[in-house]
Amino acid sequence: MPPLPTVRDAVHNGDGKITREQVFATALEIIDREGADALSMRRLGAALGRDPMILYRRAPSKAALLDGVVETVLAQLKVDPADPDWAAQLRAVARDYRALALTHPNVVPLLVTRPLATPLALRPRGTLRPLEDLLVLLTRAGFSGSDALHIYRALFGFLNGHLLNELQELVENPDETDDLLRLGLNRLPPREFPLLRSLAHALACYDGAAELERGLDILLTGLATTLTPVGGGRPPAPAAHPADDAEREPGVSEGALWPRYRASIWRLPDSRDVPPPVQAG
Repeated sequence: MPPLPTVRDAVHNGDGKITREQVFATALEIIDREGADALSMRRLGAALGRDPMILYRRAPSKAALLDGVVETVLAQLKVDPADPDWAAQLRAVARDYRALALTHPNVVPLLVTRPLATPLALRPRGTLRPLEDLLVLLTRAGFSGSDALHIYRALFGFLNGHLLNELQELVENPDETDDLLRLGLNRLPPREFPLLRSLAHALACYDGAAELERGLDILLTGLATTLTPVGGGRPPAPAAHPADDAEREPGVSEGALWPRYRASIWRLPDSRDVPPPVQAG
């Protein structure tokens, strides 16, 4: 990813002018270091060496400034709408989105909440580019426009929830070696929360990357099997995650493997689980 412009770039350009991109890049630097609450026009002006009033020409309000920061981050998220493998491209976008979030964890709440505070047509154009490119990708794969939008919402709803979960602080006492004590779960009454206490090790060993892949496997397989593209037929099923290929038994198809994999994560309803109707006497 190319480096973001900073105020030093303007000085090196010789004109001393501050561009919109440099304002938002510097605002992002402040948020990365100190959090969104620390960002103000006065604080930003000091970082840029400019009168804060001048900055209102680039961002007329704090809300506009935050939207610009979100745009700056999302500009680094690239989507290839010409990829013939829609599921692989969605998986790549998901991984890149997570990487951006881990690089800028203080921006994640803005990624989740700013779209809710700004009508679609009023958002910075750069924040809409990933959406447009994903819609192009999915409609080229044969999905209708409404189904493509549904897939986009399902994907980013999952991603935002996953990131908020991954970035939450679980450890209460990092110096403890016992998982129950490290997470503070010893405070929970055993009779009220026996299962949660018993999962202390699984909670302490949380692997965000692995959880992302598991969630994507479930999401993409579900989308491929429930949505029908325009013109009939089904889009090609998403390729199995590489880890699945390594564990697959010889001669076992992906279709046969999926129920086993699904059951290994959690119990999901299956048509074969429903008992046959009772015949009237």
